[in-house]
Amino acid sequence: MKPEHLPLLKSVSAPAAHPDGTRAVVSVTRPDFDADAYVGQLWSVPQDPEKRPRLVTRGFRDTAPAFSPDGRVLAFLRAAAGGKPQLHVVEAAGGEPQALTDRALGVSSFAWSPDSQRIVFSSREPESGRYGTLDGVSSGGEDARLITDYKYRMNGVGYTRDKPLQLFALDVPDLGAEPAVQPAGRALRDRNQPPAAGGVTKAVGLPDARQLTTAPTDHTGESFSSDGTSVYFVAALHEASDQDLVSGIYRVPADGGEPVCVEANAGLQTVQDVRESMDGKWLFFTAQDLGSTGQDFVAKNTVLYVMPAAGGEARALSDAEHMDVAAPGVRIELRGSDGVLVVNNAQGTVELLEFSATGSHALLVHGDRVVTGAAAAGGSVYVSVSDSATTGDVCALEGGQLRLLTDFSSALRTEAGIIEPQELTFPSADGYPVHGWVLMPPGKGPHPVLLNIHGGPFAQYTVALFDEAQVYAEAGYAVVMCNPRGSAGYGQAHGRSIKERMGTVDMQDVLAFLDGALEKFSSLDQDAVGIMGGSYGGYLTAWTISQVHRFKAAIVERGFLDPVSFTGSSDIGWFFGGEYNGRSAELVAAQSPMATIAAVRTPTLVIHSEDDLRCPVEQGQRYFTMLKQQGVESAFLVFPGEDHELSRSGTPHHRRQRFDHILAWWARFLPTAENPGPSS
Repeated sequence: MKPEHLPLLKSVSAPAAHPDGTRAVVSVTRPDFDADAYVGQLWSVPQDPEKRPRLVTRGFRDTAPAFSPDGRVLAFLRAAAGGKPQLHVVEAAGGEPQALTDRALGVSSFAWSPDSQRIVFSSREPESGRYGTLDGVSSGGEDARLITDYKYRMNGVGYTRDKPLQLFALDVPDLGAEPAVQPAGRALRDRNQPPAAGGVTKAVGLPDARQLTTAPTDHTGESFSSDGTSVYFVAALHEASDQDLVSGIYRVPADGGEPVCVEANAGLQTVQDVRESMDGKWLFFTAQDLGSTGQDFVAKNTVLYVMPAAGGEARALSDAEHMDVAAPGVRIELRGSDGVLVVNNAQGTVELLEFSATGSHALLVHGDRVVTGAAAAGGSVYVSVSDSATTGDVCALEGGQLRLLTDFSSALRTEAGIIEPQELTFPSADGYPVHGWVLMPPGKGPHPVLLNIHGGPFAQYTVALFDEAQVYAEAGYAVVMCNPRGSAGYGQAHGRSIKERMGTVDMQDVLAFLDGALEKFSSLDQDAVGIMGGSYGGYLTAWTISQVHRFKAAIVERGFLDPVSFTGSSDIGWFFGGEYNGRSAELVAAQSPMATIAAVRTPTLVIHSEDDLRCPVEQGQRYFTMLKQQGVESAFLVFPGEDHELSRSGTPHHRRQRFDHILAWWARFLPTAENPGPSS
């Protein structure tokens, strides 16, 4: 795989199963160089092996499909080129999609009512005069913001208090009715329509949306109760919400009214998702324990809970120490009258589990794959997965086995080629087992080696196809990557072992895994090794090159580099450093790459994005400047308009350019036949 193959990376959404179980619909998105954006459409995937998947929409970017419970309508989000996602519906049998919203900042998510007559959706509600809601007032000309809270910005979103995520409900119109005609000329003048909320004139024919929430904070995870009378959501509405990380479950009447807190009596938690069982008797939710302070989030596994929907004590269904039932973008899915499907991070894989309200559970999908979504309906279970050979495909779960229904990565395998990773475990210096992978480039070697370190730190490398490792291996490098202590997927003790000890056993583990790989494979060049990582991986890279000097060069990307300035500049800085590094100046300095930068001698490329609010660009700027001042060969690569997610969801042009610069850096210090240096 080369940088120019990025458009072959097709991501597949969680499946939406038709109520009769005969088919599922998924969105398939990919980077597009011509549009310099992500494009995608919806695909219908039949369970019948005699039928082939087919394209069912042709929008610029169609995502988040969901069938109505009666199976007659398919709802989804559609974004035009350069536009915001808006809610659309189309008859499940096919037809012309119809827009239901024209929100100024778009629609983020939605859910159907049980009777298929209504939809609840979330959308950011901008203050009047901000974000283009007032003609002639640009972002630089908006009124000043008076900040009094810790929580006022979020990476990828920007300011949040002046555009909180609110919930709205609308009635789904009759799709068989004649379309409304947009008035023009005198007819438009005579109507004299007042602007809708946010200063935007609502298009004719769109249903009225009733706002259900108003608090100046984000409301997420919306879903209807089983009888359709209420809407559940997650928010931080308690009095001390600016002082902790706690969020709770709330319920609001579907026709409007005051939200009511659903007391779970489970201690201080941050709730992530909530669903009422199909029989209406139980409330399932996922949450993390935050300790007595409401801030102790470090390496806390996400736990599945259940409680009576009528109220009562919550019970943990999953093992808090050894199971982590959460993954980005994967929600609780209902199955049967009192069951749910959830995913579990497990030693470099993501499994699919089924739980019942009574406490029984079953492992449905496991092995060398990553489950990215699932849905059950009509006796069928559809699962979206990725593994070493695909960036996303859809399977049917039959008799405990997965049957592949799609092959969206076929072009990637045939045109770019995929290198299979080798799974390995090596002992750390204290004997602790360190699990990871090595990707070997073609040829006999000797191969230069790149030690890759993941972000998080409570995250994990997985068996899923990793575009970065594929690009580097194709360029002639052996890629070494592992899940050291601090990572997710190996239990809370594994993850919490670096609390107030960052740069200790985690550095020990990655170096031990590297040494294990060098010793095992004679084709690896022990004298030609580079180190690189992003976010926490940037932290551990910067820390390691201040402690050891064996690496030919380094890349520090979007790093957490100075805990002192991180507090106050990062969107999570007010709590993150204190929980991970501790709060005494001596303890913080003992874990700070900036405090030990004087010892760095390794040539270093620093990569950052201008709009990164998670690890602000000042972290990279200051680190680069200090390297230059002490004579270390260094460079600073900065991307305008990008945030912390550049390598995963940045614009296609910037993602390709990032790869080009990274390969050029390695060509200078670790040239290969496939990636020759300037002298070659």
